[in-house]
Amino acid sequence: MLQLLIHNARIIDGTGSPWFRGSVLVDNDTISIKRGEIDLNQYESERVIDAEDKVVCPGFVDLHSHAGLTILGEPHHDPKVRQGVTTELVGIDGISHAPFKTKEELERYIWMDAGLNWYPPEPDWLTTQELLNKYDGTVAVNIAYILGNSPVRIWATGWNDQPATTAEIANMKAVIRESMEEGAWGLSTGLDYPPGAYASTEELIALSEQTAAMGGFYHTHTRASLKSQGTYAPWEEAVEIGRKSGIPIHLTHFRQPKQGEGSHNGYLGLVEDARAEGVDVTFDCYTYPYSGTSVTIQLPFWAKDGGPERIMAALADPEDRKKMKRDMNSRSDIQEIWRERWLHNFRQPQNEKYDGKSISHIAEMREQDPADALFDLLLEERLGISEVGTGTNAHTLPEFVSHPYGMIASDAILFGEYPNPRTYGCFPVVLAEFVRAEKHLKLPEAIRKMTSFPAQRLGLTDRGALRDGFRADIVIFDPETVRTDATKDDPKHYPVGIDYVIVNGEVVIENGTNTGATPGRALRRGH
Repeated sequence: MLQLLIHNARIIDGTGSPWFRGSVLVDNDTISIKRGEIDLNQYESERVIDAEDKVVCPGFVDLHSHAGLTILGEPHHDPKVRQGVTTELVGIDGISHAPFKTKEELERYIWMDAGLNWYPPEPDWLTTQELLNKYDGTVAVNIAYILGNSPVRIWATGWNDQPATTAEIANMKAVIRESMEEGAWGLSTGLDYPPGAYASTEELIALSEQTAAMGGFYHTHTRASLKSQGTYAPWEEAVEIGRKSGIPIHLTHFRQPKQGEGSHNGYLGLVEDARAEGVDVTFDCYTYPYSGTSVTIQLPFWAKDGGPERIMAALADPEDRKKMKRDMNSRSDIQEIWRERWLHNFRQPQNEKYDGKSISHIAEMREQDPADALFDLLLEERLGISEVGTGTNAHTLPEFVSHPYGMIASDAILFGEYPNPRTYGCFPVVLAEFVRAEKHLKLPEAIRKMTSFPAQRLGLTDRGALRDGFRADIVIFDPETVRTDATKDDPKHYPVGIDYVIVNGEVVIENGTNTGATPGRALRRGH
């Protein structure tokens, strides 16, 4: 008997090919496709879903998720699974949560990451394998894991801003080998986030050689400080790492940051030229003009040299505060940051009134200088504040969303009352706006960018397409009504028109409602 039968469907298989009529049969979480009409009397199935001539496609694969810890505390994962996401890559931006030598080191790093991820009260893992085991059958979506270079660097070199020795790089390579043998898919970097940001280009080339030798790829949030050497220098460093190490390069949240900061043709040309040269470069982009991250990114690197305790000490020390304020006020964009970026994820009751407000507004409410207000709040919230702001040129964003070498990824932070609206709307806005309303993309190509293409980049061989023998990660949506109502001022809205989401053959979203099923698995490289 079949586990599930979906009939009367317009199947878009994820490859970019046009839709065709057919049915999807699920047996032991594996699919088979029947083209044309079928006689339902010929099949016995535990469950039959009439797709009502709606689109049936693969589940969406999000290659940039900050949910690695958050999903352990909120396993139903409503903001993402309701969008049609069935697989997420965690450990991005150089920020992964295994392996560590001791629980103390792990807890310190979770603290350092508090503005991006949920803080579990008592983490009970150290190795990559132990962390991956926690996702099996306990969460709503599949989790793939990429190893961040920050824990790799902490393991071998520590938390400080210092070059790695030859012996330490050899130790880092051993950490990479072990983590990838336990299921990690490659190496990620976030070169604006210490301590991983302290790595030199040469160090990253050496680590990438080891990663490439094991079939992994390099997923990078590039080094913004290099912009002083040229507008495109951060991305040129990434391409150089690929050129010299032979590793496939994936540029994450790739876009023109703001109007006048280079040209979208320059950014996209960099990718096109590298591929023409023979360097395997791809990218992802998000679909809203807002950026988002931990607000500690605004603090200078020297204040983070030593870990979270060093940040807390700098925030409390009058002389360090003066120095941080001088460094921050010397930036040409600091007034824009104070004015345009809004904060969220306040946990202390007395600070909840600041959620969704700009730093300037909060400073006025507190009758403080913006920097002092930020420093005090970070102390009170123990670093766990997130920020959202305008970080993308909205006029050129469609060029990135529609480019053939690009895919869609959310970069979503899943807490606070005023998160980035892409947390709830990244994928449906592609279907509603970029496809249906603005016609920047044809629907099959848009689905390819959210399914088979990210699966290919990651290395999945049995997900991302509706093909015989593939795993049953499936979305059913109405292409005429699908939309998101998530906005900057009202971001927490689930999508409309996404009726069913199926993970490993189990229905997780039924008629737009979460069933409470948790069939997600850790997807391990080599397993």
